[in-house]
Amino acid sequence: MTGRFITFEGPEGSGKSTQAKRLAQRLEQAGHTVLVTREPGGTPTGEAIRGLLQHDHAGEAICPVTELLLFEASRAQLVSRVIQPALAKGTWVVCDRFTDSTAAYQGYGRGFDLASIIELNRVAVQGCEPDLTLLLDVETQTGLGRMSHRNRQTNVASDRFEREAVEFHERIRAGYLQLARRWPGRIKIVNGMRDEQSVEADVWKVVSDALTP
Repeated sequence: MTGRFITFEGPEGSGKSTQAKRLAQRLEQAGHTVLVTREPGGTPTGEAIRGLLQHDHAGEAICPVTELLLFEASRAQLVSRVIQPALAKGTWVVCDRFTDSTAAYQGYGRGFDLASIIELNRVAVQGCEPDLTLLLDVETQTGLGRMSHRNRQTNVASDRFEREAVEFHERIRAGYLQLARRWPGRIKIVNGMRDEQSVEADVWKVVSDALTP
């Protein structure tokens, strides 16, 4: 029996990482074997790419085309080495970001042709598509405020994407909502503006209704 593949999406500060972990715990309590992973990252190659994309490890500015292709390279490695083998064993996979992030950030955010991004995503995932995507929607200023607060609390510098102009992040949020309208069967919007417990309850209801865990 193959597992199920669930992805979390959303703008900066939407709470994806927190809710991915909370959902994994609930699924495990329901008797499922669960793997939590993330993009970019999830493999040694992917984590090296993450350092380049988010934390300036190359020591030079990354051009937009390079950025796009690095995301796809990390994704291809993650699908091949982690996600597909886990699903084949019956494991439920919960991934913090996947193909919709590239459509939102590099498509709507950077201005790349969306059809081209969809084709690059198709090549990278080789048929491995999410069964369900949870889009945690937050207002742009709220999300950025959360990220700023978290970074101050943890004494961590903002990454490349967090440092982008507010207008960039507004395009991303609008792009995500467009994607949800395009694929309403797969992408379910959850109001991420509330407390973590309320969001968790809504996430669990969506997953239970869609996939009967």
